[in-house]
Amino acid sequence: MALALNNLRPSEGSTHKKKRVGRGPGSGLGKTAGRGHKGQKSRSGYSKKIGFEGGQMPLQRRLPKRGFTNIFKKQWLEVSLAKLEESFNAGDEITPEILHERGLIKKAKHDLVILGTGEISKALKISAHRFTKAAREKIENAGGSVTQITKQVAVTA
Repeated sequence: MALALNNLRPSEGSTHKKKRVGRGPGSGLGKTAGRGHKGQKSRSGYSKKIGFEGGQMPLQRRLPKRGFTNIFKKQWLEVSLAKLEESFNAGDEITPEILHERGLIKKAKHDLVILGTGEISKALKISAHRFTKAAREKIENAGGSVTQITKQVAVTA
């Protein structure tokens, strides 16, 4: 039989009939419609709160609180020399914006640090917020140049 729109069917056993509750005693789900008798869960509009344990002190309140998250933590985007070696040609100028355009970093919003992992043989002009000692040495030995980006703080009077 040829496959056509008029004879498409879901696989055998992959679909089930909708449960029709509250449709008389013969259905097996009449009267209380599978909700049991009385109580909060039998009423309309009931919705259980997340973590609610029937009035018992919930787990998230029984456990001790430990530590904290520093919301002012400095976030660095790390790029290795090996990545730069495979993604750029000799003499290219590299900035956080260019790295973002090429898909090497997600956002140019955070500060960029160049790591010394891998080798570099091309002379590249790299601008970043921070360089590791090894990265700086390898870039300069390959004939490239390093420029450290400093953030300008606007002073309002």
